[in-house]
Amino acid sequence: MVNWTKKARACWSSILGFFMVLFSPALAMASEANLVLPELAAEQSKLLMMGLVVCVLGMLFGLYQYRKVKKYPAHKSMLDVAETIYETCKTYLIQQGKFLLILFVFIGLCIAFYFGYLQHTGMNGVLFILMWTIIGMMGSYLVAWYGIRMNTVANSRTAFAGLEVKPNKVFGIAIDAGMSIGVLLVSVELIIMLIILLFVPRELAGASFIGFAIGESLGASALRIAGGIFTKIADIGSDLMKIVFGIKEDDPRNPGVIADCTGDNAGDSIGPTADGFETYGVTGVALVTFIVLAVAPALQTTLLTWIFTMRILMIITSVVAFYINKGLTQAKYGNSQDMDFEKPLTNLVWITSILSIAVTYIVSYYMLGPVSNAAPELQSMWVVLATIISCGTLGAAIIPEFTKIFTSPKSAHTEEVVKASREGGASLNILSGLVAGNFSAFWIGMVFLVLMFIAYVASGYGLESIMIYPSIFAFGLVAFGMLGMGPVTIAVDSYGPVTDNAQSIYELSLIETIPKVDKQIEKEFGFKPDFDRAKHYLEANDGAGNTFKATAKPVLIGTAVVGATTMIFSLILVIKNVLGVQPESILTLLNPYTLFGFICGGAVIYWFAGASTQAVTTGAYRAVEYIKRNIKLDTNSQKAATENSKEVVKICTQYAQAGMFNIFIGIFSFALAFACLSAPVNGATPVALFVSYLISIAIFGLFQAVFMANAGGAWDNGKKIVEVDLKEKGTDLHDATVVGDTVGDPFKDTTAVALNPIIKFTTLFGLLAMEIAISPAFSNIAPYVGIGFLLIALIFVWRTFYRMRIEKEM
Repeated sequence: MVNWTKKARACWSSILGFFMVLFSPALAMASEANLVLPELAAEQSKLLMMGLVVCVLGMLFGLYQYRKVKKYPAHKSMLDVAETIYETCKTYLIQQGKFLLILFVFIGLCIAFYFGYLQHTGMNGVLFILMWTIIGMMGSYLVAWYGIRMNTVANSRTAFAGLEVKPNKVFGIAIDAGMSIGVLLVSVELIIMLIILLFVPRELAGASFIGFAIGESLGASALRIAGGIFTKIADIGSDLMKIVFGIKEDDPRNPGVIADCTGDNAGDSIGPTADGFETYGVTGVALVTFIVLAVAPALQTTLLTWIFTMRILMIITSVVAFYINKGLTQAKYGNSQDMDFEKPLTNLVWITSILSIAVTYIVSYYMLGPVSNAAPELQSMWVVLATIISCGTLGAAIIPEFTKIFTSPKSAHTEEVVKASREGGASLNILSGLVAGNFSAFWIGMVFLVLMFIAYVASGYGLESIMIYPSIFAFGLVAFGMLGMGPVTIAVDSYGPVTDNAQSIYELSLIETIPKVDKQIEKEFGFKPDFDRAKHYLEANDGAGNTFKATAKPVLIGTAVVGATTMIFSLILVIKNVLGVQPESILTLLNPYTLFGFICGGAVIYWFAGASTQAVTTGAYRAVEYIKRNIKLDTNSQKAATENSKEVVKICTQYAQAGMFNIFIGIFSFALAFACLSAPVNGATPVALFVSYLISIAIFGLFQAVFMANAGGAWDNGKKIVEVDLKEKGTDLHDATVVGDTVGDPFKDTTAVALNPIIKFTTLFGLLAMEIAISPAFSNIAPYVGIGFLLIALIFVWRTFYRMRIEKEM
């Protein structure tokens, strides 16, 4: 912990030093960038400065929660396992950090070329924008590091709390850890964005927002892809041993178990934490960009201040809701030995949503309403704006309810998976999961339709008088409203890896086999342990964790899609301003380039789904091959050899990095290729190719992600029903559900979750790529460059299979 703190402190000191060097009066003389933010009034600046204080307090709350969790007791055997997991995670994350620096080179060259060569921004200005890109990337990376440290502190304490026969304590430790991550993450994000908004020179603030968002999107995309591949290679390699050798869950003799625990953090902690950080920033940048490009200049500062104030207040509402829910949970379950772990998580989501909506209307009234100093045009629309943003806040509570219909252990669809498996084995198990995934994509699609339709109708009540394309601004506000519950959404998502690791740590600690351990615990910790109840609590809590990991995915994916809509229309406005054409004249289904773009976007999404799953398949094959050859079940040793466990981690890391590199370079090259091929060489009609490509990426990505995430959730909790409710471990039914779970692993935790940052990265980087392509100094050669990048993309598409496939046995 000391080494980690020193490294983090040194890293931030370096960044701060770089910031102070570049942030000098000379910078104000840099050339103009595309997005020039308006100057805030003194009163607006003062309000947002108070917001900075709230964000700092939010960070302190997160650190307070960390210290609180760390003070909970745990047996040394469990603490040792948790520290082993953390050390393995740390090694993995250091390797990923080095890899991120390589990927940054590609993005950095594009940013330098656009701002330095095409926009004629001075050297200081280019370096300044690149600095914000690095800060964005490092932000995603460092909050991910904090996420694994928090979770690996909480996992052993949660495991030990199960022995106390206090299920409320088991729940409390995991949710304390989740809230620590969620509130700290959002607070750090807002501090950085407020610094740009308040202190960066206006002519560079817009470009700095774009650079920051691209950097955090780069970090999140890489960590999500690699983490998703790593965790599912390890998970499948570990799970299949239960069938092959008939051993128990998390058997310490299985060399794949430590890699699986590391993967729980690499995929379910590092990835979601970086993803949540990026989601908050990119959606905010989408709205900032739209406001600067589409809203009447006199109203821009008021709307910018309003949306940032809304997000700052949501830190407060999330913390207040957390304590309200904590009190209610304590009152109901404080002395109970039975607990429905899903119930308090559901309550937390709904309390936060209702409280946030109430605060939204109250504060909007005082900031924009008749009693405010806002322009008359805004005073008549405070209800409209509050209603639109509340659609998203309500959606962040409704979408998890629809997700639970298909993934909860109590849902009819999950029970159907178990029923089908009893007679039809793994075959009908898989088919039932596919049915659940398909149905969930339909119903959640309908939820998004209703939310966006309400926002569209509301936008017709006056917004057209202050901006162009008001419905698109409304869609962006819906996404921003979903993120109003960001701290809680991330908290219930982070709850999952803690509960998953806790169950594994219990088994790996071999605590039941330690001589006279019950007397030792009673003497040192003051209670008599109940091993049977502890295992039941941890398994049931893991089921709740699975469910709420599933519920967070559609919310984050939804914000990516709805927020991407706003960014795409910001791109359309850039095209309109640069080319001087009416978008309606080229963005039409009668333009063949529009259809070409739709087809290309769908093709790339399905390639990505195949490529990410292929990396898991090949890596898992290698892991299973190694584990089967090296597992030792016929010796007196109760644990796997450390060297064997390290080798499995090495296999997972190798295929995670290879898969991530191939996929990321493919995504990057496709974005540049289709943007350059859309350059207006002989007329503006080709521009529709890239715009429709981005729309297609968002829509295909939404439904593919929801389908795969919820199918995987149904398979996962189908297995949990057999283990916890039916208590039929080791049976043919259990084997069938294990097979289904291994199919669902890459569905829900590799491909589905990575589509979220992929959509945002493609859209955000696409804005920069398209501006490069349509620049007068570059547009004539852009198609040739586009062909080159298309060939590069196709080479990496080829590599994702032919360099990752399972080779024939000699």
